[in-house]
Amino acid sequence: MRHVPDSSDRLKKLTFRAWRRGFREADLILGPFADENLAALSPTELDAFEALIGQEDQDIYAWIVGLAPTPPEFDTAVMTKIKAFRLRARDARADDIGG
Repeated sequence: MRHVPDSSDRLKKLTFRAWRRGFREADLILGPFADENLAALSPTELDAFEALIGQEDQDIYAWIVGLAPTPPEFDTAVMTKIKAFRLRARDARADDIGG
C-alpha cells in the first residue's frame, strides 16, 4: 500500500526547506515565517509557498526586501504575507535593541 503523506508531513518538509536555504538572509526570513504561519495557510497558499522556495535564494530575498520586483507568478498572497512578516520582525528587533 502506498503511503499518502498527510498535511503534517508536508508542513515539516516545507519548514525544513525554509530553514535550510543555504543563503542565511533568506533562512532568517523564510524559516521563522514557516514556523509561525505555514499551519494556517490554505492548500493553495502552501502550493504557492512551495513554488516560491523552489526558486533561487538570491532572487527570493531580492523580491522580499524590494531589491527587485516580484515576478507576477510569485506575487501572491503568500508573498504579501512574507513581506509583511519581515517588516514586523524587523520592527520587533528594533524594539528589542531600543531602536
